[in-house]
Amino acid sequence: MAGTKNHDYHILAPDPWPLIGAFSALALTGGGVMWMHDNAYGPAITLAGLVGVIVTMISWWGNTIKEAHAGDHTPVVQLHLRYGMILFIASEVMFFVAWFWAFFNASLFPSAVETIGAQWPPKGTEVLDPFGYPLLNTLILLCSGTTVTWAHHALINGDREGLKKGLLATIALGLVFTAVQAYEYMHAPFAFKTTNGGTIYGSTFFMATGFHGFHVIVGTIFLIVCYFRAVKGHFTPKQHFGFEAAAWYWHFVDVVWLFLFVSIYIWGSWGAPVHG
Repeated sequence: MAGTKNHDYHILAPDPWPLIGAFSALALTGGGVMWMHDNAYGPAITLAGLVGVIVTMISWWGNTIKEAHAGDHTPVVQLHLRYGMILFIASEVMFFVAWFWAFFNASLFPSAVETIGAQWPPKGTEVLDPFGYPLLNTLILLCSGTTVTWAHHALINGDREGLKKGLLATIALGLVFTAVQAYEYMHAPFAFKTTNGGTIYGSTFFMATGFHGFHVIVGTIFLIVCYFRAVKGHFTPKQHFGFEAAAWYWHFVDVVWLFLFVSIYIWGSWGAPVHG
């Protein structure tokens, strides 16, 4: 019979959001570059692009949720969604490899110019105590990894209350992590820009840890969405990829932080005077 579905794949209906999302991302990045070059239209274009990206995410992922409830996410489709998330996380790994590369390139081969003095950290640089707030944030993220795993196991075993409590605990820990990092940034003894008296140490430090902090904020939003979906009765023990993707992402930011803590906070500041 014509039009009868005789396969496990999901053929998507025509949708405007991929095109809208592409142009919104172009406006966001292009406007950002214009803004950095002091173009008068830069801020407006960046804001328009940001709004477009947010609307695209809400609408497109909203359609994905509707498709899941309609039964379109067969085991084959769910498998491919997992492949997609794995590839996304792999791309994120390479993103952080770039920042680690920049840090190790500067630290293993410090320049002999006066501001660095052929030493690492650069001469005159005070560093943060790695066993103060950074260690606290490490413990917070490790605890959050256990709470999101608790939520996952509760979901698999049909414990809806355990799922919600585990999600709330993870969200709270994520917010505390962000607050502690913001406090740390406000009291950092080194600057980001060399024009403000900073060095390559501050630049690489803030880029690596700052982008990780941004990923923690994104992951927290991801988990908040999952919490409200759980409250609405979404997710079943056999079909919960939306939550599973959030958990994978959260474990990813946990692991990245461990590498940041050991390499940048401990090894990268070894031998330098500690601030405070």
